[in-house]
Amino acid sequence: MIVVTGGAGFIGSVLVWKLNTLGEKDILVVDERAENSPKWNNLKKHSFTGYLDSEPFLQKLEAGEFDKKITAIFHMGACSDTTEMDAQFLRRNNSEYSERIARWCLKNNVYLSYASSAATYGNGDLGFSDEDWKTRSLRPLNHYGQSKLDFDLWVLKNGYEKAITGFRFFNVYGPNEYHKGSMRSMVQKGFEQIRSQGKINLFKSYKKEYADGGQMRDFVYVKDVVEAMLWFYQNPQVRGIYNLGAGKAQSWNELAEAIFKACDREPNIEYIEMPDSIRDQYQYFTQAELKKLLATGCPVKFQNLENGVNDYVKNYLSRPDPYL
Repeated sequence: MIVVTGGAGFIGSVLVWKLNTLGEKDILVVDERAENSPKWNNLKKHSFTGYLDSEPFLQKLEAGEFDKKITAIFHMGACSDTTEMDAQFLRRNNSEYSERIARWCLKNNVYLSYASSAATYGNGDLGFSDEDWKTRSLRPLNHYGQSKLDFDLWVLKNGYEKAITGFRFFNVYGPNEYHKGSMRSMVQKGFEQIRSQGKINLFKSYKKEYADGGQMRDFVYVKDVVEAMLWFYQNPQVRGIYNLGAGKAQSWNELAEAIFKACDREPNIEYIEMPDSIRDQYQYFTQAELKKLLATGCPVKFQNLENGVNDYVKNYLSRPDPYL
């Protein structure tokens, strides 16, 4: 049996879809109870054999109820709200929960990969290298990023990077993110804004070196992300912590233009004030350094922004049932 924590969420549910395409159906989805949540729609087209809340799953796991039953755990579950201010909650929910899963996998010799985040890189002044020795000097801008870095550091401190695999996701977009509220990608938000207002709102810049809408991100399509994750699963001799991004920073303006093009509309962008609550934590530039990933021989090619946005808009967002 394969376990996907956060399996009703964005990347987790797409991972379940990808596992299904490979013939894997004996999957235990671990997430918050989702029947009355929009997240349940993420799983309605997929095959899986069980569903558990995150706390009961961990209790059963540590009680030995899954010994010799689980062959792999993809640990995608976490609080991903970058504005969450309760550092202790994030410590328990993100860092400590991950440590407990990792201890069980190591003890039982079970494959484990987990979700880290590009938020660990903070403002980017120290670069975006995923080399282990550089991880120890990173300074995230928010509590969410710190909770992800704390687990990366725990892995490295104990030498577990030789036994498990972590992925630092950059700006992932694509189908099944609809439940994420303010954490949805700008592709989904922008599509809705075009449909309701005929325009896209982007934040103004507060740094002179960046034009309004010129802040840059490494945008990566969720289908490419899960392709890479599955390659690591199929090549378990390759372990460590890796960036997962396209390796190319592009501006919010470029993203908006790609959305308008996919909608067959002329660009109409309005620049708005950035909320004070995020202004001091805002990343103006992210770009995954992929040298370490490419050295593994992983063959996944991350598609360009225009192609990814076009597929997402035309094959999902524009349809009555947008779920993958």
